[in-house]
Amino acid sequence: MTKEKLIIIGSGPAGLTAALYTARAELSPLVFEGETPGGQLMGTTEIENWPGAEEGLMGPQLVTRMREQAKKFGARTEFKTIDKVDFSDSSNLKLWSGETEYNAEAVIIATGASARWLGLGKGEEKYWGKGYTACATCDGAFYRDKVVAVVGGGDSACEEASFLTRFASKVYQIYRGPQEKMRASKPMQKRVIDNEKIELIFNKNVTDLRGENKLEAVEITDAVTGETSELKIDGLFMAIGHNPNTKIFAGQLDLHDNEYLKVEGNTKSKISSVFIAGDCADFRYRQAVTAAGMGCMAALDTEKYLESLKG
Repeated sequence: MTKEKLIIIGSGPAGLTAALYTARAELSPLVFEGETPGGQLMGTTEIENWPGAEEGLMGPQLVTRMREQAKKFGARTEFKTIDKVDFSDSSNLKLWSGETEYNAEAVIIATGASARWLGLGKGEEKYWGKGYTACATCDGAFYRDKVVAVVGGGDSACEEASFLTRFASKVYQIYRGPQEKMRASKPMQKRVIDNEKIELIFNKNVTDLRGENKLEAVEITDAVTGETSELKIDGLFMAIGHNPNTKIFAGQLDLHDNEYLKVEGNTKSKISSVFIAGDCADFRYRQAVTAAGMGCMAALDTEKYLESLKG
């Protein structure tokens, strides 16, 4: 058993920013980076909307810089996953990575969220970040004058398709059902229908991804007849939702119906010693910079909490 003052779960922009701030406050945080260190940024190509990075940064490059900056001030990192917690005693938080138990006076949860994939197997990993993505705001500008497709039928999918028309020459929006079953609001549907750059494709499923070193085409299968055809595109944007990485906190912390963590005030959970930051709680903005901001807030709140224990 290892006793720590502060444990941070997660190593995306929220977790690493929290690590930087708490390390500078001499709290010596231990960061568990998990199975996918860096979170969704690791699948992002060039980031052009990170403040101050006018030349742009690759996602993995930004993660590496953030990690090294936090370590410079005393943060420690472990490439391990926390797979069980017990927060029943707020003064002695218990966490497990495999059979190893860790105790902490405070915890910052920054486990993020994962974009829902199509479920096509290893092919999706091959093209992730190479024409296959889940963030039009992050990657749309790289598809200027290109042909792209968006998968989904909700408001988010329509918003993504509309946004991409700023850059792409053509946008397909692929929905698995008929138009009358689209979950998007009528105004959002009208926006895409009226946009001459967007072509709606109904009753079709994307069933295969194709290309050599990057995505070049997708196979689409008719949901009614089963017939297949190929659609040549330069990029595929998933807009079928995200899954927050919060399963291990069920029964320990309060969750919304969509399984995102509930936050009291800015970063507090219902347990005084547990704080929350980033996309595991934020299902509205889901940007690296907003996650980093929440990581900063969680760090400051945690620092204040730990200082209060000194009496």
